[in-house]
Amino acid sequence: MALILASASPRRVALLARLGVVPDAIDPADIDETPARGEVPRTHAERLARAKCTAVAARHPGAIVLAADTVVGVGRRILPKAEDEATARACLALLSGRRHRVFTAVAVADAGGTIRVRMSETAVIFHRLQAGDIDALIAAGDWRGKAGGYALQGAAEAWVRFIGGSWSGVVGLPLAETRTLLEASGHG
Repeated sequence: MALILASASPRRVALLARLGVVPDAIDPADIDETPARGEVPRTHAERLARAKCTAVAARHPGAIVLAADTVVGVGRRILPKAEDEATARACLALLSGRRHRVFTAVAVADAGGTIRVRMSETAVIFHRLQAGDIDALIAAGDWRGKAGGYALQGAAEAWVRFIGGSWSGVVGLPLAETRTLLEASGHG
């Protein structure tokens, strides 16, 4: 059975490879990722992962489809994916010295169209970031397109003083949850 990855993320492809899994095709979902009014980070991540999976499964009947979405939350607040330097700086300033949570929802549609979803929740605390620290993180450039304005697998890892949960979930695909879902779908 074909496995379709509903994501263009090279990080997700690399993480899947750590499970010995290579997708047969990559078909990113093109959906509106705007948070719904009053939506909290956990619910947002789950809704988006399910919507991405549903959209791509409709294009590939009979295939197994894997989708994921990662959301950084501070309390009930959903931090954006940083597409510009100002957004990345604002996110990093907000995260400086405080605990935040990273939610990654994984959704897998089996060949019959049944969708199963698992959630990874990881607590992360950065050291207090000085202006020069934020400048260095911005200069590294790996914040572009990343939820919360940082890439744990990049320069930001040097400023993390605590992580409780799934490292791979923060990077974008929690491996334990993904393995379980793929096995349940009949893949592997």
